[in-house]
Amino acid sequence: MQVINYISELKSIVGEYRKQNKTIGFVPTMGALHEGHLSLVSFSKENTDITVVSIFVNPTQFNDKNDLKNYPRTLDADLEKLASKAVDIVFAPSESEMYPEPDTRIFDFGNLDKVMEGAHRPGHFNGVAQVVSKLFSAVEPDKAFFGDKDFQQVAVIKQMVRQLNLPVAIVPCPIVREADGLAMSSRNTLLSPVQRQHAVLISKTLFESREMAKTMDVKELKAWVVANINKDPELEVEYFEIVDDTDLISAKSWSEPNKKVGCITVKVGNVRLIDNIRYNS
Repeated sequence: MQVINYISELKSIVGEYRKQNKTIGFVPTMGALHEGHLSLVSFSKENTDITVVSIFVNPTQFNDKNDLKNYPRTLDADLEKLASKAVDIVFAPSESEMYPEPDTRIFDFGNLDKVMEGAHRPGHFNGVAQVVSKLFSAVEPDKAFFGDKDFQQVAVIKQMVRQLNLPVAIVPCPIVREADGLAMSSRNTLLSPVQRQHAVLISKTLFESREMAKTMDVKELKAWVVANINKDPELEVEYFEIVDDTDLISAKSWSEPNKKVGCITVKVGNVRLIDNIRYNS
């Protein structure tokens, strides 16, 4: 496994693989790797010849400086995990390598980045688009693999690829969960043992909501999910939206076209956890 810190070196090595007609798979991460990330690596290895994983905590997607400061950084442990998966290349650049000068690009994603996470974290998805477009330029992958836990992020990245006409296929991969159902997240490590126990109510409620959707309309179900989670004093729902799976427009009824996805963010103390569930799928 090669660990590379510079874009020029990365381009050179990937270029050699391209001369051998190797396909390139890419898994962008911010480190603090867990089984969810490693499942993306497995998808990449199954579907491409060479797998590149990036580890970079991107400052431009954090609108909360404390969140950026507290984000877990575990590079040595991450490299051990990736080596165990026989990853070909790890790209671990510095901030100055990724941003030799400020990135002032502003993307317009219409509704996609105005709702849910976009509404609660202004500028977040613009920062995501900045760094992912830079990483795509550095790696030039054939396929890039993203976790469906970040459902809205995947929609934004697909739109960015269309807008910039990038020759990369975006491959969403299923949510990976802990044994008790909690969606795997690097932020889970920030929870206290008590908070971790309470956090499982998030996924438990979402799973139950699939059954409730058979007898409740959209408005009723949204109210039920929020109330069920907020009854736990350790948890506070920031938002729960049921949206269509294409344009992320808020659903009014189950009979509307397009499949529906319930997207939630819950604060557990100072930690924000996101999750989602698919309905009528």
